[in-house]
Amino acid sequence: MRTGSEPVTARSALRARFWLSVWGLAWAIFGTVAFLLVGRPGWAIACGVLWLVISIDLAVIVRHIRQGPHFQPGRDIPPYRPVHDHPPNRPPGNRAPNRPPDDRTS
Repeated sequence: MRTGSEPVTARSALRARFWLSVWGLAWAIFGTVAFLLVGRPGWAIACGVLWLVISIDLAVIVRHIRQGPHFQPGRDIPPYRPVHDHPPNRPPGNRAPNRPPDDRTS
């Protein structure tokens, strides 16, 4: 369900990103070794650079996971409440006087 506040309340699936990075790291290591053994230094360098990028990404992911629920909320932490444009005492259809109409479409 979209609320319109996703950029503000979006949360990353860090565990999924972690395991996908581990999978990519394994393939990058395999590719580096395999291309070195068959004598393709250009491809081995490309896989080595990819290995480095994935390692840095894994370090960032692990850091965010260890920072706690603010970056990786668990199942017991509810999603952030969306930001509403109208005060809670007034229904969304009634605008304040002298307020221009909203140009956003629903």
